[in-house]
Amino acid sequence: MAEALFGRRARLRWVHLILGGALLMPFYLLTDTSVNVVTQTAAGSGGWVAKQFVSFALALPVAAAAAAVFPLVRDLEGSAARALCAGPEGGPAPSGDRTWAARIRTSCWFVLHVGLGGIVSGLTLAIPPAVAVLLALPFSARLRESELPWIHPLTLGHDALAPLAAAVLLAALALAAKGAGAVLARCSPELLGPTPGDRLAAAEQRTVRLALRNRLARELHDSVGHALSAVTLQASAAHKVLDRDPEFARQALAAIEDTTRRAVAELDDVLGLLREDGDGSTAPPGPTLGGLDSLLGQTRAAGVPLEASVDGDLDGVPPMVSREAYRIVQEGLSNALRHAGQVPVRLRIVLTDDELEIEMVNPVAAASSRRTGGGRGLKGVEERVTVLRGRFEAGLDGPDGLKDREGGPRWRLRVVLPLRAGAR
Repeated sequence: MAEALFGRRARLRWVHLILGGALLMPFYLLTDTSVNVVTQTAAGSGGWVAKQFVSFALALPVAAAAAAVFPLVRDLEGSAARALCAGPEGGPAPSGDRTWAARIRTSCWFVLHVGLGGIVSGLTLAIPPAVAVLLALPFSARLRESELPWIHPLTLGHDALAPLAAAVLLAALALAAKGAGAVLARCSPELLGPTPGDRLAAAEQRTVRLALRNRLARELHDSVGHALSAVTLQASAAHKVLDRDPEFARQALAAIEDTTRRAVAELDDVLGLLREDGDGSTAPPGPTLGGLDSLLGQTRAAGVPLEASVDGDLDGVPPMVSREAYRIVQEGLSNALRHAGQVPVRLRIVLTDDELEIEMVNPVAAASSRRTGGGRGLKGVEERVTVLRGRFEAGLDGPDGLKDREGGPRWRLRVVLPLRAGAR
C-alpha cells in the first residue's frame, strides 16, 4: 500500500501534477486579476473563496485556447508525460500531427493536466501545514485556544483525535495524487499519442522501408546467388579434371575469378543503397540486358549447354524493364544450376512493340522431379513481374512439346513484361 501511494511512479506522477499546477498559474493570475477588477469582495468572506473557484474555472478555457494556438505545447506535454506520467506500458508515442483535430486533443489534455494539477497542487500546499498543526495540537495550549475554524470539524471537538485526523489528511492527499495521476496516465495515449494521420504516415513509411528491404533482398539473392551457383559448378569441374586437363582447370579458375569480381561489384552497388538516406523510390543500380552476353558466357563457363535466341533489339528496352529482365534471366539460370545441374537450357527472348517475353526451359533432374513450387528466388521473380504489371508462369509442364529427348519433365519459366511499365 505504501509503495502504491509513495513509490517512485507515484512520486513522478505527483511531480507531473504539480508541474500542471505551475503551468496553470499564469492563466489563473490573469483571470483572477480580471475578476478582481470586475467584482469587489471583502477579504475573509465566503464570497472571496467563491471568487477563487470562479477564477480557477475561468482559467481552464483560457489555457485550452493557448494550447490550441501553440502547436509546441503538444511536443512539450508529450515529453513530460513520457518522462513523468508513463504507465507500465510506457508513455504516449510521439505525435507530429499539427492539424486542428490534433490541437483540440492537445487542448483537452492540457485542460485535464492543469486542472487536476491545480487541484493537487493546492492540496499539496494546504494539507502539510494543516497536518503539522494537528500533530502539534495535543501538545500546544496556544493552538488549542486558537479559533481556527477547520480544526473542530476534523477533530470532532476532541483534541486527542488530532493525530488521527492528520493521518487521514495525508492519506487523502496521497490518494488524490494517485487517482489524478492514474487518470492522466490513462488519458495520455489517447490525447497525446499518435493521431490517425500519424498512424497513416507511419504505415506509409513502413511500407516504403519494407519495399526497399525486399528490393535489396531480391538484388542480393539474384546477383550473389547466381555467382555462387556458377562458382560452385566451375570449382567442382576444375577439381575433377585438375590432373587430366590442366588447361580446362585454368579456364575454370579464370571464369571463377571473373564471376566473383562481377559479383563483388554488383554487391557493392546494392549495398550502396544502404548507405543512402533515400526513400526507396530510386531504382537499384544493376546490370541491364546490355550485359546479357556476359551472363550467358558465365553460365556456359560453368558447363551448362545453353541455347539462347533473341528476337528484337534489346537496346530499345526501357531501363527499368531491362534491369528487371536481366535479373529474371539471371535467376532462371541460377535455378537451373542449383536444382538441375549441368543440363541443357533453352532461353528465348522475344521483343515486340509492347511487350518483352522471356521463356526458359530445362530438363528436371530425377531427384528434383517432385518439386512443385519455387523458393525465394522465384518469389523474387514474381515480385519483379508484379511491380511491372506483367505475367508470370513457372512450374513443371507435362505437354509433349515440353518433354526432353528422353521423355522426362521439363521446368518452364515464362515471363511477359509490358514495356510501358518501364517508360517512367
